[in-house]
Amino acid sequence: MVDGLDMLLLARIQFAFTISFHILFPAFTIGLAGYLVALEVAWLRTRRARYRELYDFWLKLFAISFGMGVVSGVVLSYQLGTNWSGFSAATGNVLGPLLGYEVLMAFFLEASFLGIMLFGRDRVGPGMHLVATVIVAVGTLFSAFWILAANSWMQTPAGFELRDGVFYATDWLAVIFNPSLPYRFTHMVLACYLSTALVVAAVAAWHLGRGQHYQAARTMLAVALPFIAVVATLQALVGHEHGVNVHRYQPAKLAAMEGHWESYARDAPLVLFGLPDAELEANRWELAVPKVGSLVVTGTFDGAIRGLKSWPADQRPPVAPVFWSFRVMVGLGLLMIALGGYGSWLLWRGRLTTSRRFLRLTTWAAPAGFVALLAGWFTAEIGRQPYVVYGLLRTADAASPVTGDAVAMSLMIYVTVYAVIFGAGIHFLLGIARRGPGDDPGAAAGEPVVEPGGRA
Repeated sequence: MVDGLDMLLLARIQFAFTISFHILFPAFTIGLAGYLVALEVAWLRTRRARYRELYDFWLKLFAISFGMGVVSGVVLSYQLGTNWSGFSAATGNVLGPLLGYEVLMAFFLEASFLGIMLFGRDRVGPGMHLVATVIVAVGTLFSAFWILAANSWMQTPAGFELRDGVFYATDWLAVIFNPSLPYRFTHMVLACYLSTALVVAAVAAWHLGRGQHYQAARTMLAVALPFIAVVATLQALVGHEHGVNVHRYQPAKLAAMEGHWESYARDAPLVLFGLPDAELEANRWELAVPKVGSLVVTGTFDGAIRGLKSWPADQRPPVAPVFWSFRVMVGLGLLMIALGGYGSWLLWRGRLTTSRRFLRLTTWAAPAGFVALLAGWFTAEIGRQPYVVYGLLRTADAASPVTGDAVAMSLMIYVTVYAVIFGAGIHFLLGIARRGPGDDPGAAAGEPVVEPGGRA
């Protein structure tokens, strides 16, 4: 029994490690594909060389990230068989077709037209090259849709019947368009665009801070910062609606996110800070705003919120990681709004390229979108525990009958291989980003560079 418990923990750690690493690359390529479409449209409309240079520059990063995403994604399917055979046997009738549609509608579409994007500019007309870029961008969204449809069904299952422990679809539209899909898909896509925009802004700020690639860098920054301000604000609104959906369909997760141990018929507080203690069933050092919690979650002070104590201990999610990952996501989201808003103000005032402090801050913010994205996924996945299909299939019952030693060995192999291969790939990506677009890293003749005495 001890070995079984060890196996379950190690299998969860292994899958969390591999999928957390994998999701960074599809997220980046989803956002970058949309940016490439915008750059190519701008180049075809204006014929300005900097748009073509920027397209070619970011296309290199897209191609490498796409390849790394494919390779890291293959590992996940193997783990479903080696470590999670119970899950595969129980849910394969429902999730198998959804994942199959992702391959047929998304991956094949992307792979077919990626070659034209990479190598076809001199072989097809400019219109066809734009079409290929658009199709690849649409393919990335198809991929996100089907993956989110499958994962959302695990969060809010619908359109099925359960016979002898096996799920069978009875209504495919209900399966696909389950109650949480619209919110989770929109939230994820916006997160991808935000993460990419922050990287674009960071690369631009890094080069501006060194007086390099002035026109190209300023173009990137002037587009990315207003985009971040608008999309981060929109993301906050979508996130709120997603939280309302969680309150309705996954109340235990909502209670863990908000840090509520007690139930409230109305006037629930908004917990800003605390140290959740599962043994004490309370928050240590809690800092809360009275009554606002009900208003935020339900839209009224009269809204009821169910507390964690209303569930048996073995049906509650781990509170501390859900509580803190949710706050990391929200906190970074607020910082993104501030970064985009302040940067847009500097742009309007004509001080964007002379503010050294802001350029450094923007450079440091490069990973913020990915950290927030991972924090959001940790909130969603850990908050679903102890179930792999919410309320129906426990995670312990989804594991394979393998030993903890076997999972530990494969986990060590994954960590070692990922560190070597993907570490080298990320180093290569950073090298391309540091070189920047075009052949001449210097500022164009007669164009201003960042002034040493620029004020923040």
